[in-house]
Amino acid sequence: MPQTKSAKKAVRQTKKRTEYNKKIKEAIRKALKAARRASGSGSKDASSKLREAQKILAKAAKAGVIHKRTAARKTSRLMKKSLLLNLPPKKNPDHNTRD
Repeated sequence: MPQTKSAKKAVRQTKKRTEYNKKIKEAIRKALKAARRASGSGSKDASSKLREAQKILAKAAKAGVIHKRTAARKTSRLMKKSLLLNLPPKKNPDHNTRD
């Protein structure tokens, strides 16, 4: 148990920050899951879900809840996956395959 006044305050601050960080991380997980589900099913609100996920990731990075490169990586993977799901398959007649 903390003894000094400053140590007691530090415990209170840590508890408050931890609660806030958990709330933000939960929002990130929910947003990413919703965006993946929406882009996978090809629903009309997929772009809004993707935008919302990007927004939450950027805010979390700015607040220091997650690292900025972590946010960039998650955003990049999310966009890459959504683009791959929405693109028609490539047809390349010039490509020769080996027999």
